[in-house]
Order: sequence, then C-alpha cells, then structure tokens
Amino acid sequence: MYKEQTPPALPNWQKNIAFFLSGQFLSGITSMVVQYAIIWYLTEKTGSATVLSFATLLGMLPMVLLSPFVGPFVDRLNKKKLLIITDLIVAFFALILAIAGTLAEDFPLWLVFVSLFIRSIAQTFQMPTIQSILPTMVSETELTKVNGQLGMVSSANMIIAPALGAYLFAVIPMNFLILLDVLGAILGICLLLQVVIPVIKTQGEDVHLLSDSKLGLKLLVENKGLWAITLIGTFFTLLFMPAVSMYPLMTLSYFQGTVQQAGLIEVIYSIGMLAGGVVIGVFGKWRNRMKPILLAYFIIGISYIICGFLPGSQRGFFYFILLNALCGLATPFFSTLLMAMIQQSYEPQYLGRILGVLNSIMSITGPIGLIFAGPLADKLGVEKLFVIAGIGTLICGLVNLFLPVARNYDKTLQEKLAYKTTKIEDSLN
Repeated sequence: MYKEQTPPALPNWQKNIAFFLSGQFLSGITSMVVQYAIIWYLTEKTGSATVLSFATLLGMLPMVLLSPFVGPFVDRLNKKKLLIITDLIVAFFALILAIAGTLAEDFPLWLVFVSLFIRSIAQTFQMPTIQSILPTMVSETELTKVNGQLGMVSSANMIIAPALGAYLFAVIPMNFLILLDVLGAILGICLLLQVVIPVIKTQGEDVHLLSDSKLGLKLLVENKGLWAITLIGTFFTLLFMPAVSMYPLMTLSYFQGTVQQAGLIEVIYSIGMLAGGVVIGVFGKWRNRMKPILLAYFIIGISYIICGFLPGSQRGFFYFILLNALCGLATPFFSTLLMAMIQQSYEPQYLGRILGVLNSIMSITGPIGLIFAGPLADKLGVEKLFVIAGIGTLICGLVNLFLPVARNYDKTLQEKLAYKTTKIEDSLN
C-alpha cells in the first residue's frame, strides 16, 4: 500500500513546523535532563549493572507490550490532545517524585522505577503520534528533510541535556531538578497549542483494538521488503540494547571516570547525531537511501567492537569519545532515513497502526537482551557487551546487504512513487 504523492497540507507549513519542532525541543530537553539525572542518581547510589539494566528494561517494556494497541488510538484520536495529555501525565508523576524526594532522605527506589515506567508509557504514545503527524503537515518532497530536522532537534536535546544535566545534578538537589519536567511540559504545551495539525480520514472513528492491530500487522507483513528490514532490526535490538544500557557504567567503572565525563560521552554522541541530521536535513535526497543505512550499520558495528578492546584508562576514554562521535554521525542515517521510507510507504490514516506494530516488533527483543545484560556485564566485564553489540550490528548489516528484498527496498519504493506521480499528472492533463 504505497501512498500517493500530495501537495503540502498547509500553505504556511514552514511556520507550523517551526512551532511544532520548537515545542518538541523545549519539552524534550527538560525531560531528558531529568531522565539523565535519574540514571546518574541510580548509578551513583547503587553502582550496579543489574539496576541500570532493569531501569532500561522498564523504559522498553511499554514500547513492546503496548505499541500494537497504541496505533489504533493514534489513528483515531485528536493527535494534539494526545500529545498534551501524555505531557501532563509525565509532569504529574515528576511532581509526585519531587515531593517524595523532599519528604524522605533518599528517593524510594520503587517510585523511581514507577516514574521511569510512566515516562516510557507516555513515549510509547508520543513516538508514533509524532511520526504519523509529519506526513500530514508537509509535502512528499520535503518529508525526508523535515524528518532530518526533527532528528536535529532530538540531537540538539541530546547534546545539551547530558552536559546541563551533569552540571545541575552537581549543584541542585535532585528533588528540585525533577521539577524541570513540569516546566518543560508547560512550555511545550503552550507552543503545541499554536500548531495546526490536519485532520485525517479516520480521526473520530471508533477504535477496534484487536482488528486494528491485526490490520497494522497485515499491512506490514505484506510489504516484504519492509518486513525483512523490521526482522533484521529486531535482531539488532537484541544485541545492541545491553551495551547501550551500560554507557554510564562503562565511563564510571571501566574507564574510572566521573559523572561529568559520562555526560560528555552523551554530548559527543549527540553532536555526531546533530551533524548527521544536518546533512540529512539540508540535502535529504538520495536515489537509494538503503546505501547510507547499510554504511551506518558497518560504521557503528566496527566502532563498538573497537570500544570493547580499549584500555580501561583515561587514554582509552579519549578514544572512546572519538568512536562515539563517529557512531553518533552514523545513527541518523539509519533511524531518520528508515522512518521517511516507512512514512512514504503508507497512507497517513494507517501509519499509527503500522508504526505501533513495527515499533513493538523492533523493540521486543530489547528486554530479553537487558535481562542478561546485568549478569553478563558483572561476569564478563561491561566492555565485552560492546564487542557483542558490534559483532551483532555487523551481522545485521551483512544480512541487509545480501538480502535483495531489503537491499533494494528504497529503490523499488521510489520507482513506485514516481510511477504514481506520473499517473496522477497524466490524469490531470
């Protein structure tokens, strides 16, 4: 089901997108500062790989379990209200956590985990909502660029948030730092109220959870190329997420670094992502987007393998910084270009259901990997998880390369879109 090319949904779409992206920036950066602060709080208080992997697991479970059933709501409900309500829920639980931290000497660990879980539930709703909004706000020809600009916003958040979070974590009591989430929600909602989001055909229709979710799965499976890419991504998540969850411990324990250095790694990675997002946002037109995606697989895979063999010293940490900058540069070419291809493959009224199922399938193996992440890191060493992740990433890249239906997916997609465009133009003449 390939979508037909359409003109811009709104005549003043640039201004509309600017308001939308600004709101995402403001609400995103405050939320990420708090998120980093919570992870560093857990790292500093426990120093446990198992606790960190469990915290990451809580962040992934809602994506796996709820995503298939979130899609129907995204397609049927008012998207602006959906984003506002989820922001308010996150802010409310942040307020509860801040009060609990004020009344007690330490934050109750169970309440910290509950807060992380609620944040993940909110993100499970917000991610497909944002992804399905963009195709209705811009033209087909601008979609890849605007996805790149959204990636730039995310990268900018990830550049500023770790450094700002590390500084604020050192100078501001944790219970007050958490209140930034409330401020960010208010600012983000104020900007979102200025955004015009076009109504799609299915908005306001009744939600049928099981049948809608089955339809999303059916449409995804029938698209052989995208289905193959999804299954490969699922294996990638299984081997990659354990290493990602160990980043703070890699810096603090293996390299004997500080919280500030842990924040620096996040900043460097995000600067690389911003640079990659700039390239996509400015140029954003490739005849075959699978080529840069495959290149990203190999760059990240090789870099992670090298990370696992670095010496556990400050010299090793220096090379760790360089390799993470390279990984950051490659990341948007995978995530952003793939999302643009998905958005171009389906009509907007089906995107919520398809993205819900796709996000769930690609995330489902993450919790499995995280269950073993803590014990493996404690037994083998946290650095060995990076070697495992790197080898797994290379395998995924090779499967993508040697599987024609995956390797040629974008080439086939663009040929079909070009044919439909020609057909529409001929019918108008």
